Amino acid sequence: MSTAAIARPPSKLLLLAEGRALWEAGATIALWPLLQLAPRGDGHAVIVLPGLGASDGSTELLRSFLETRGYAVQGWGHGTNCGPRPGVEDGLLALLRRLHQSSGKVSLVGWSLGGVFARMLAAKAPDAVRGVVTLGSPLHGSPKATRAAKVYELLSGRSANDPRRHRWVRTTSAVPTTSIFSRSDGIVSWRSSFEEETPSSENIEVEASHLGLGVHPAVFYAVADRLSMPENEWTRFAAPAGLRAFYPDPARL
Repeated sequence: MSTAAIARPPSKLLLLAEGRALWEAGATIALWPLLQLAPRGDGHAVIVLPGLGASDGSTELLRSFLETRGYAVQGWGHGTNCGPRPGVEDGLLALLRRLHQSSGKVSLVGWSLGGVFARMLAAKAPDAVRGVVTLGSPLHGSPKATRAAKVYELLSGRSANDPRRHRWVRTTSAVPTTSIFSRSDGIVSWRSSFEEETPSSENIEVEASHLGLGVHPAVFYAVADRLSMPENEWTRFAAPAGLRAFYPDPARL
């Protein structure tokens, strides 16, 4: 039986533990000088997409960090993420096409629902996308495997069970994809984020809250490493010896 088939919402205990996101953000700020040792990039464009109910303000720390790594970083520019409201998907595609035409292929980093949008963009315009990194995103399985389904329906005005959109978030061999997840995620079941690995897709596990995935130092390092891959030379993530303790084996039972 697949992990998607047995996915359940995270426990109430894990949901209560989401408050540790404040500590995780503080750890990133404290470790900022050390994070400057993370791999640098080649200056290509990166779009960072926020999660459900969040705006570009929630990704400011991550975007600032990626700018120090040399990237041309862009927020999503659509205010609060209320799901696929009219004009959002077309606007994101237009932004992606514009950046692609001006500076080459674009990397996409999406937190939670932002990762769903990122995968949608990669599926619709693979020629414009260099790679996709998702952070705790519900990529497959039942929408009931997240504690945010009712909030999604309230904000978007759509059912969380949307087979047409689910189809867009599948991996595509044309674009390398990385799913960063945490087994202690209190909002999205980690099983919904865990992907079957292929020659162009992988999973990276960290110890983090869902609300902390976009501000966590281990996530920042992993994202920088993934974005630094030369175009058409993607290889799987391998943490340096001194950092391996922060990245458990995602395939363990």
